[in-house]
Amino acid sequence: MKYQPKGVCSSAIDIDVQDGIIRSVSFTGGCNGNLQGISSLVKGMKVEDAISKLKGIKCGFKSTSCPDQLAQALESIK
Repeated sequence: MKYQPKGVCSSAIDIDVQDGIIRSVSFTGGCNGNLQGISSLVKGMKVEDAISKLKGIKCGFKSTSCPDQLAQALESIK
């Protein structure tokens, strides 16, 4: 699934979920090192667990963040 995030520096999130488990996540743009870390940490995680850990995280003065946008993308998959 390709998700277009809103309000953040990354321009796309590619997500592969199989049987409720995150197989891979890839961000286009944004803070490369941090987003690689997030992608690595959520790999193998249940979709619900990732949503509960990432939802609501803010970036600076923004009302959202790349992790929050990933949670929103995962919610749309559920």
